[in-house]
Amino acid sequence: MPELPEVETIKNDLLPQLVGRRFTEVKLFDDKILRQPSPEDFRNRLLGQTIKDIRRRGKYLLFHLSDDEKLVLHLKMTGFLLLQPSSAKLEPYTRVIFHLNNDTQIRFCDQRKFGAMWLVQDETEVVGKLGPEPLDYNFTPKVLADILRRHNMPIKVLLCDQNIIAGVGNMYADEALFASRIHPLRKAKDLSREEAERLHQAIRQVLVAAIGHGGASVNTYQHPDGELGVAHFFFQVAHRGGELCYTCHTPIQRISLRGRGTYFCPQCQKT
Repeated sequence: MPELPEVETIKNDLLPQLVGRRFTEVKLFDDKILRQPSPEDFRNRLLGQTIKDIRRRGKYLLFHLSDDEKLVLHLKMTGFLLLQPSSAKLEPYTRVIFHLNNDTQIRFCDQRKFGAMWLVQDETEVVGKLGPEPLDYNFTPKVLADILRRHNMPIKVLLCDQNIIAGVGNMYADEALFASRIHPLRKAKDLSREEAERLHQAIRQVLVAAIGHGGASVNTYQHPDGELGVAHFFFQVAHRGGELCYTCHTPIQRISLRGRGTYFCPQCQKT
């Protein structure tokens, strides 16, 4: 699933190429991807609008448009966006094509059809319940410690809850917990202040490094130009079940935690 670094990379790649571009046509191949408004209303309201800005909130992409509306996209598990010439061959699993006024297209591809779109005046209708952004300057160690103190759930579950902290996701929660030497089953409220500070630093370092590597292409994720991210080549534990820990050479374990594959080193991350 595209997580914060992947969505941030997409935003950074699209921003300089799309600001000022105008929507000239929209083709919906699967109406179920559109959550709001109706397909007809969506097309009528979007056509002729110009992209003023692109921002990210958690795992959501927000296109700020000329009529003060927001086109909100969530890629879910297998979605990705491609920016291609209109003449390019159509990719499998293309669900939506946005035609632009420079003979290019934004193509929303999604193999498993979980992706979603909204066109709204107020983006808080979609993203209003998300937790704080982990890379914001006001997300301090104290803020994280206060969050942890209020929750009795396993720390891995907390890090993946978008209403508590936005954007971290499964892979990078595993990586941050390894970097801070915290077992994923530890109760959030039981972490010490020093552990909370280590975790805060690890979250930010892991996310920044992954953005620098263009995200992780462990499934269908790719950049808008079709290139793959390389962040997964630097993973310490995520998706490395059975392989040896680079630090202590203990086999990496995989467990299922609330339906999520969770990877950790039992030696470096003791309970």
